[in-house]
Amino acid sequence: MRTRLVWLGEAACVVSSLCKTVCHLSPPTDPLSEADMQVLLQATGCSSEMQRPLCKTGCLSERYRSFTGECNNRSHPKWGAANTPYSRWLPPEYEDIRGVPRGWDPEHTYYNYTLPPVRLISQNVLYTHNENISLDSSLSHLLVEWGQWIDHDFALTPQSPSTAAFRTGADCTRTCSRDTPCFPIQIPLSDPRTGIQSCMPFFRSAPSCVRSEAFTGATPHHHREQLNAITSFVDASMVYGSSSPMAAALRNHSSPLGVLALNDQASDQGLAYMPYLGTRLCGVAIIVCLWVKLPVFCCLGDSRANEHLGMIALHTLFLREHNRLVSELHLLNPHWSPDTLYQEARKIMGAIHQILTWEHYLPRVLGETPTSLLMPPYKGYDPEIDPSIANVFSAAAFRFAHVTVQPMVARLGPGYSLAPQHPPLPLHHSLFASWRVVQEGGIDPVLRGLLLSPAKLQMPGQMMVEELTERLFQAQGGMPLDLGALNLQRGRDHGLPGYSSWRGLCGLSVPNTTSDLAGILGNPGLAEKFLLLYGTSQNIDVWVGAISEPPLPGGRVGPLLACLLAKQFRALRDGDRFWWEREAVFTSTQRAQLHTVSLSRIICDNTHITRVPSDPFSRTVSPEDMLACSHPLIPHLNLSAWKEPDTDPSCGPIPRLQSGFSLLCDSVIYYQCGPGYQLIGPSSVTCDPNSYQWSPAPPICHGREWARGVCVCVCVREREILIKALQSTCMSLVLYSD
Repeated sequence: MRTRLVWLGEAACVVSSLCKTVCHLSPPTDPLSEADMQVLLQATGCSSEMQRPLCKTGCLSERYRSFTGECNNRSHPKWGAANTPYSRWLPPEYEDIRGVPRGWDPEHTYYNYTLPPVRLISQNVLYTHNENISLDSSLSHLLVEWGQWIDHDFALTPQSPSTAAFRTGADCTRTCSRDTPCFPIQIPLSDPRTGIQSCMPFFRSAPSCVRSEAFTGATPHHHREQLNAITSFVDASMVYGSSSPMAAALRNHSSPLGVLALNDQASDQGLAYMPYLGTRLCGVAIIVCLWVKLPVFCCLGDSRANEHLGMIALHTLFLREHNRLVSELHLLNPHWSPDTLYQEARKIMGAIHQILTWEHYLPRVLGETPTSLLMPPYKGYDPEIDPSIANVFSAAAFRFAHVTVQPMVARLGPGYSLAPQHPPLPLHHSLFASWRVVQEGGIDPVLRGLLLSPAKLQMPGQMMVEELTERLFQAQGGMPLDLGALNLQRGRDHGLPGYSSWRGLCGLSVPNTTSDLAGILGNPGLAEKFLLLYGTSQNIDVWVGAISEPPLPGGRVGPLLACLLAKQFRALRDGDRFWWEREAVFTSTQRAQLHTVSLSRIICDNTHITRVPSDPFSRTVSPEDMLACSHPLIPHLNLSAWKEPDTDPSCGPIPRLQSGFSLLCDSVIYYQCGPGYQLIGPSSVTCDPNSYQWSPAPPICHGREWARGVCVCVCVREREILIKALQSTCMSLVLYSD
């Protein structure tokens, strides 16, 4: 109970004076009244987090997933849902029972050694001159970009809503004192930045109100657990949102086609951009863009959409793809309502992301042979598998691609040639610079650069480019940050056990000596460097240890990362009731068509680019190797399999509505009237197996003249919570993460 009060108080410090009182209790000595607890639960949002959702029944609940991910698993309706704790594959190892981060006290020892400062590790192990890199001979930079894109589909760790120390009120961006939520990264005396700055700001991740179901009873105390603010499922939630209010804010409700909202102030040579932030969220969300000094070009959507040019390009690409899908579906099924068109396109988009990730992306990351061994063929939905994202996956394992990022952002003109109007950019000049897309050629130059540029090759001595360790957000003003140090500090904040513990979990050999570690890493010099820094391999932070392993044959990650990635992706597949291969989700004809999808086709259909590689994740050496979009190897997705039948085998023709919409789901027809009309009669009819007729009699749509032309203004009811999440992401400045 006391531990939970501390967490509630931490989450609520910025919303009520009562909460501030709780924050100063260490540990709390006076139990709160039931009324006080209810105030805290409401103020922090914990009441909704702790409440078990009521799951709908019926055909539509089987056909479309919820926005929040709730009720995907009907026995465990919170598994994989937004705003639930990350799962744990190993118990956390905090500095104390209250969840103090590893390394909070610089003098605290682990296995008889103190932990080295994360900035010291970054400088000695990760730092790589921009010019001192090797290029991947097989993979394109679009593969790197896809990794971050898909990460934004299943993980977002909200940080503390407060930017000031709870006890002293000190500004976390200025203080070097460790006082929750401030966990600043200290600058060692040997660091080149010594004398310029003493520390880098870092905010602790916000704690969950509830404990994870994992390891219940394994530890004597309620351990601190972090939240995943979005759905764990690969469902294209970065396009649609992970809540009903956010999904509503992203739609164009005046359209009869169920399209996503478009930018009404600018276009990309006639093609759509994402809408700008502003009055769409009742005028409050604009403060996020003001904070990063981009009030005009900040785009509405996932809070990380504006991080850099590649993210803006992919967000824009898939916004256009959704709208293209609903237009084609409308031609096939003109009787479908805007909601049905929207949901069907959303369902197809989710399947596209699953296919591109599991069949195109993962084999290149893990290697073909490890993929077949670690990811056996799909055998069906298993309701006993928890698909929730694991803490170690989000905070460490899936950050492996940070060491494959190029220091330059290539932008190419038509024909994949250099163009003076949009030259290549140093990476730090592309961060929070989405205005460059609008003013410097649209998304086409960015996508061409991603298609033709190779990924950076991860090698010992060539880990993370200085653009990320020395210049992160330098172009936005203030002191630059260090992505490598941020990753390491995040793992310690989340209480992730050390490298050796995770090797043990995966059934891999655990290094006990320098020679053991040298054999695993294939590099005696790197092994000696690690032990000089950490004293023992048990203390090596899991992220830096995992990325240091040599890759498996044909892949780009070593044995530990292959194990952790495969474990998570297998759970995401097998624990998803709406997985695209499950028999009840799509028909066999639809599945056959979905299997033909390619990212190259999506680029062809939604940009002005006319030549693409047959495999966009593989490196294309020369523009001459690109194929015309009309080439047979770039097939179209044939949506004819989505045409709804006009007759039922038993009850005959489907009754349609004049001035209304209908949807056939199993043997039930659902009805809805268009704007300005009222439904008179039942909202659904069923095929009666005895009379072979539709029962009851179908409804009609009755005109309501007074309602025609009414414009409904949609405002996001939970905008304060949304903006806090957006602010937290922007102010944390954690690129390529969560």
